[in-house]
Amino acid sequence: NLQESESENKLDGETASDSESKSEFGGSPPVPTSDDTPEVLNRALSNLSSRWKNWWVRGILTLAMITFFFIIIYLGPMVLMMIVMCVQIKCFHEIITIGYNVYHSYDLPWFRTLSWYFLLCVNYFFYGETVTDYFFTLVQREEPLRILSKYHRFISFALYLTGFCMFVLSLVKKHYRLQFYMFGWTHVTLLIVVTQSHLIIHNLFEGMIWFIVPISCVICNDIMAYMFGFFFGRTPLIKLSPKKTWEGFIGGFFATVLFGLLLSYVMSGYRCFTCPVEFNNDTNSFTVDCEPSELFQLQEYNIPLVLQSVVGWKTVRMYPFQIHSIALSTFASLIGPFGGFFASGFKRAFKIKDFANTIPGHGGIMDRFDCQYLMATFVNVYIASFIRGPNPSKLIQQFLTLRPDQQLHIFNTLKAHLVDKGMLGSLEDA
Repeated sequence: NLQESESENKLDGETASDSESKSEFGGSPPVPTSDDTPEVLNRALSNLSSRWKNWWVRGILTLAMITFFFIIIYLGPMVLMMIVMCVQIKCFHEIITIGYNVYHSYDLPWFRTLSWYFLLCVNYFFYGETVTDYFFTLVQREEPLRILSKYHRFISFALYLTGFCMFVLSLVKKHYRLQFYMFGWTHVTLLIVVTQSHLIIHNLFEGMIWFIVPISCVICNDIMAYMFGFFFGRTPLIKLSPKKTWEGFIGGFFATVLFGLLLSYVMSGYRCFTCPVEFNNDTNSFTVDCEPSELFQLQEYNIPLVLQSVVGWKTVRMYPFQIHSIALSTFASLIGPFGGFFASGFKRAFKIKDFANTIPGHGGIMDRFDCQYLMATFVNVYIASFIRGPNPSKLIQQFLTLRPDQQLHIFNTLKAHLVDKGMLGSLEDA
C-alpha cells in the first residue's frame, strides 16, 4: 500500500517538498467550480450529452467574444488601449485572488492592499515611460507633466520603496516564509501580466495590424485546435492537458497559418490598420494616416520550381507583411499553446479547474489570455529585431530637450560627418 501511495504521488508530480508546502499554505485554495452556464442555455441544451452541451456553450460564447472583439476594433485605438488595461487588471485580480484565498486563512495583514499598490506602482512606471515617448510635445507643453516626466523614474522608485517598507513592517512572527512566498507571488504576477500588457500597447502603436493579426492568430489556433481535437482527436499531446491531442495541435497549426495569410492580405490594403498610431498635437487626438510602407505594398515573388508544377504559376503578387504573418502564425500555433500548458500546470498545482468563472464554458479572463501574453512578447521582439529602425521623430524630440550648446555641438558633428561622406554638397546643390 505504501508503494502504491508513493507511485500515485509521483504520477501526480507531487514530492515531499510539495506536501510540506501544502501544510504551510493550509491546503489547496478553494475556488468554486459550480456550473455557471446561463439558465437559458441550460434549458435549450438540456437534451444533449455533457460533451455536446459543452461544445455548444463554448461555441456560442466564442462567437459572442469575437463579435465584441470586432466592435472594439471599430471603436479605434483608444478604446483598444482601455480594453487592454481592463483585461490586465482582471487577470491580475484572478491570480491574486488564488493567493489571497491561501493567505487570508492565516489572517495576515496587508497582502491584498500591497498587491494592488504594487500594481499601481508598476503601471505608473511603464505607462509614464509610454506617455513620455508618444506624447512628448504635450508633456513639454504642460508644466506639471514636464516635472513628472523629468523625475519619473525617481518617483517610480520612491513609490516602490514605500511598498517595500510596508511589506517589511507587515511581517508576522512564525509566518515569515508564507509572507515571502506571497511577496514573490505578487511580483511574478506583475511580471507576467503588466509587462505583457505594456508590450501589447507598444505593438498597437506600431499599427493596429500588429495588434489584430497576432491576437487573431492565437484565437484562430485555439478554436481550430479545439475543433480538430473534438472531431478527430485520438492521440494525447501532453499530460498537463489531457484533452489536448496531436490531431488538434497539427490541424490548428495549418489552419492558423492559412488564416494568418488571408487576414494579412485583407488588412494590408487599409491604411487604418497599417499606419502607426500617432498623437496629433494640433487636435490633441490619435490619428492613423500615412503613406503605406513597403511592407504593405504589393510585390511580385517567384514561386519555387518545386511548387510551380503543382500550382501552375511562376509568380505571385502578395504583401511582404504576409511573409511576416507566417512567422507570427507559426509562433501562435507552435509556441503560443505552451502559455496555455503553463497555465494548466499552475491550475493543477493548486487543484483548481479555472482561474475564475467570468465566462461560462471558458473560465476566467486569464484562461482566455494565457497564450496571448507569450504572443505579445514575441511580436514586440520581432518588430524590434526585424522591422523597426531608429525613429527620426524621437531623435529630434530628444535633441530639442538638450541645452543650446549641446545642440550646436551635435549639429557641427553631424555637419562634419555629412561633408566627409560627400552628402552635404549634393544636398546644397539640390
